[in-house]
Amino acid sequence: MMSILFVVGFMFMLLFSTTANVVNSNERNNTPQCIPKEREALLKFKTTLNDSQGNYLSSWSNNSTTQNCCEWRHITCDDQTSHVVYVDTSGIDTLGGEIDSSLAELHHLKELYLSDMNISRIPKFIGSLKELTRLDLRNNPISGIIPPQLGNLTKLESLHLRSTSQKTIDNPEWLPHLTSLENLYISNCRLLKVPDHTSSSSISHSNYSFTSLQHLEISQSFIHPATITWLLNSTINLEFLYLNDNNLSGTILHDLLGNISSSTKNSLKSLQLSSNQLGGLILNDFENSFPSLTDLYLDNNQLEGHFPNRLKTFPNLERLDVSHNKFVGLLPDLSSMPNLISFIASNNKFSGTLSESIGKLDNLRDLDVSSNHLSGYVSHVLNLQCPSLNYLDISYNLDMTSKFNSKYPNNPSFKLATINLASCKLGPEFPNWLQTQTELIYLDISNSSISGPLPNWFPNITSNLNYLNMSHNLLNNNLTNFPLSQAGDVIVDLSSNQFQGSIPPSLLVNATYLYLSNNKFNEFSCGANEWDKSIAVIDISNNNLFGNIPDCWENFKQLGVLNLGYNKLSGKIPSFINMTSIKTLQLRHNNFSGNFPSSLKYCTSLEVLDLGRNTLKGPIPSWIGEKLNKLVFLSLKSNKFYGSIPFNLCQLTQIQILDFSSNNLSGSIPSCIKNFTAMAQINSSETTISSIMEIDHYLNFCPRYNRRCFDFIWYDNNASITWKGAQHEYVRILGLLRVIDLSSNKLTGEIPIEVTHLSQLVALNLSRNNLSGKIPRKIGKLTNLEVLDLSHNRISGEIPIGLAEVSYLNYLDLSNNQLSGRIPTGTQLQGFNAATYAMNLGLCGTPLPSSCPGDDDDESSHVPAYNSAHDDDNDKNGGEWLDLSWFYKGIGGGFIIGFCGVCGNLLINNSWRASYFRLMQNIGDWIYVMIIIKWNFLRRKLIEH
Repeated sequence: MMSILFVVGFMFMLLFSTTANVVNSNERNNTPQCIPKEREALLKFKTTLNDSQGNYLSSWSNNSTTQNCCEWRHITCDDQTSHVVYVDTSGIDTLGGEIDSSLAELHHLKELYLSDMNISRIPKFIGSLKELTRLDLRNNPISGIIPPQLGNLTKLESLHLRSTSQKTIDNPEWLPHLTSLENLYISNCRLLKVPDHTSSSSISHSNYSFTSLQHLEISQSFIHPATITWLLNSTINLEFLYLNDNNLSGTILHDLLGNISSSTKNSLKSLQLSSNQLGGLILNDFENSFPSLTDLYLDNNQLEGHFPNRLKTFPNLERLDVSHNKFVGLLPDLSSMPNLISFIASNNKFSGTLSESIGKLDNLRDLDVSSNHLSGYVSHVLNLQCPSLNYLDISYNLDMTSKFNSKYPNNPSFKLATINLASCKLGPEFPNWLQTQTELIYLDISNSSISGPLPNWFPNITSNLNYLNMSHNLLNNNLTNFPLSQAGDVIVDLSSNQFQGSIPPSLLVNATYLYLSNNKFNEFSCGANEWDKSIAVIDISNNNLFGNIPDCWENFKQLGVLNLGYNKLSGKIPSFINMTSIKTLQLRHNNFSGNFPSSLKYCTSLEVLDLGRNTLKGPIPSWIGEKLNKLVFLSLKSNKFYGSIPFNLCQLTQIQILDFSSNNLSGSIPSCIKNFTAMAQINSSETTISSIMEIDHYLNFCPRYNRRCFDFIWYDNNASITWKGAQHEYVRILGLLRVIDLSSNKLTGEIPIEVTHLSQLVALNLSRNNLSGKIPRKIGKLTNLEVLDLSHNRISGEIPIGLAEVSYLNYLDLSNNQLSGRIPTGTQLQGFNAATYAMNLGLCGTPLPSSCPGDDDDESSHVPAYNSAHDDDNDKNGGEWLDLSWFYKGIGGGFIIGFCGVCGNLLINNSWRASYFRLMQNIGDWIYVMIIIKWNFLRRKLIEH
């Protein structure tokens, strides 16, 4: 019996082993085996790529174990023929290089994805891959001419050429050869005019046309108008047409829509013409029906006039965006579009009240009519019977009021996620109807004339909020705790109200961007466990905070901005040792004492540091230049710092505003200030000094139509600067200023000539020191200087004539020095009043009442001369005056002799006089003929174009 069982078991195992071997053999036989020629082509292609990481193409190898390229990553072979049909190395931005010609060996390749690979050109051989159905080259820095050989890809279904680099299609005739093309995406391309011999009729009746094209997107490009017409006449089944941001101008909209074929008008579902320069009236451009159209985007153009009522030709329209145009009159009647989901008409000049037709749109989700001239009651909006309404923006319609008409209910039929009523007249009472909106994510009722305390029900509507803006109202009383969203970042702006008392801990814990400035808060505190939140901005400036700052900053590793300026805080500045991400720290106008905080050496990302108007003391640390070398703005004004200005400070190459005024600094001004390269380079286009927050995932909850929400990733810094002798606050133009203010100290020595290297300097204030020596002779190199204050020093010598070359100079104070000599005449320096030069006993000349020696004999006997070739030794000595009165006296005699010599001969000699007038007549005739020729030439050119 045992032997029988043994035999049966052995036979079963033998059968199982044989079956497994057969299965494994079949699997091996079914696995495509790489064709050697194609493997070699791929390996050669790999050698032309720079795989800096060394692992993305690690499976591409000729080793015995990995020879089968069909098993390589990013490669797919056909199961039947083993030919390579799919290559995808897209998204691997570390693979730099070009498309090698070895890929031409892949004759059966169907899909090629090479996006995001730093490829700079498209080779012509791509046109030989005639089996290609998909070609994706997007997000590469491709430039130059796109080869027309791509027209050979008659099986191509999808072509992606979107990128930020400039390309050119010099002759678009090859495009309709792509007869199988369904999707075409092009950006940043110059599509030149098709040749004149190519007519629309010849295209439409030829064998080449976009019979399959469904999606056409050309954006951020230059397109010749004739090319657009030609392309549209080549399509018959187009469903999506996107021509955004192409600088299309004038009334081309009429021509464009008029040239769309009837078949395309019937098939078109989405038309986007956003961000062009389209102008004029729409009128009857949409007279012909587009029965399938669901999306129409005409935003950010120059369209004007009344919006047409011919929208009834779009019975299936779901999304309509006409924002940022110049439309006037009443809002259009939308009753003929029952399927409308989104209506965006912001930033126009629409007037009147909300159209009653809007209230009949059961499917409407998004309504934005902000920044118009609408009037009426908010209750009109609440009466809208739009149960699906989710997004409502009627902000910046200054005549909208919250007064309720008795026939309208105070209980809307919708639950909104976004409400924007900024700059509407909602007050003085808090809008009571908001208590029904318990699903809010975004609420903006800023600048709405609301006053009084927050209602008791307010915490019931805040638990889902990611954005809350109630700034610039008159809300008061103590601010109680209210919940906020726990998902993602949270923006809270309660600035410019009259809130008082303590700042609620819930705000400090849950908010990511917290703006509480210009209130009456007097206290805030924090515990170590409460501040684990990754808060990015805290602005509690201009409040009544007093006492010491809580020492709770060790967990603030993500904090980018801290502004506690203009309060009554005192004591020592706490440690900021862990705040390695902070970019802006403003503690000005408090009562802080002690030395410069040493913990700031760890805040290496600082760009703006303002400790002005406190009672800090001690020397200025030398490590500032080394550790804080990203500083753009540094103010230590009105403190008690002493000692010399450290030489290492000159490492602040990005500094634009440096203010050490009103301290007890001594010693000389370092000559290395020429290293302040940001003051020597041409101004950037940035008008503000902004700290840009690198936390950007909160943008997901910003309303897609309201760009103001995105402003919160920038924190625009402000500064108090002494300008023309008075204190001024700057925000909007702060980034344009280049300022050095070392006034009201105890500095000695000469003004370093190196200051003249700072050619972009706008204001230089060295007043109220003990500076001596002379004004640098090359001060005229400071051509952008608007403010120069050297008063109350011991500067001697003469005023250099180079100062007259500073054409923008509009504030000058040289008073209370030891200057001498004549004030340069014939320049704008005489335009300043006498106080500019007062208390310089050796100065004379206009505008001072004291005349210079010799003025009675000759007013112009001592005119200064400026010799720019003088050596640098004279820079330190203030330059020299040269008496050139002989030169100016000779001008008069030379003019008289020359005039008599020429004109006298013409009067006496008849033949000379006749020849002269004949010459003048010939010159006049020649000029007239040349003008006529050039004018006719230009007219022909204009007609051709």
